[in-house]
Amino acid sequence: MSPRRGRAAQPAAELGEGAAPGAPTKGELTRRRLLDAAESVFAQLGYHEASIVKITEAAGVAQGTFYIYFESKQQVFEEVVRDLNQRVRQAMTSASAGAATRLEAERRGFAAFFKFTAEHPGLYRVIRQAEFVSPSSMAQHYERIISGYVPQLEAAMGSGQVARTDPTVLAWALVAVGELAGMRWILWDDARQVPPEIFEELMAVVGRMLGAGPPPPPARKSRK
Repeated sequence: MSPRRGRAAQPAAELGEGAAPGAPTKGELTRRRLLDAAESVFAQLGYHEASIVKITEAAGVAQGTFYIYFESKQQVFEEVVRDLNQRVRQAMTSASAGAATRLEAERRGFAAFFKFTAEHPGLYRVIRQAEFVSPSSMAQHYERIISGYVPQLEAAMGSGQVARTDPTVLAWALVAVGELAGMRWILWDDARQVPPEIFEELMAVVGRMLGAGPPPPPARKSRK
């Protein structure tokens, strides 16, 4: 019987049965290496120039090992999209946990997103390829982010920390700000972070979008 989604036919030795509880099995570690290698190859070469041979070479495993975990280049590409999505959402959620205000949560979340972007430029390059390679994967990537974002904004509106507006529209607008800012000041500049002065300007913009920013300074009186 052929493996279903590259998992069912994995031998016990490859899966690493008997590993210490909580420790990654040999199979999990190998799958992680393949995903990391695929992310790098797709980001550097693009989907059409990438190949299973190049992915396995980058992962340092035999070509046959690939088929223990994935059925095709298309499937591993879609898994990379899902994996990047899960990891960036986890990074942002962990960073914003415990924030006293919604504005502080946004600040921490944006900082985590920019840090992840600097470490994983494939987040941009792979997702943009998904528009043509797997449109449904690209749509799911954004919908998963938005679906988790909207309830947080709704709760902040309920507590008066965010001005009342359509939370879905606000979520999409905030995602757009973060994504384009990361592309401009990290991806294009090949930088490790958004410049601090730019980050502060962005947070001022986010504060105004939330209706939670500081009031503008009073107009200066003209001197006669």
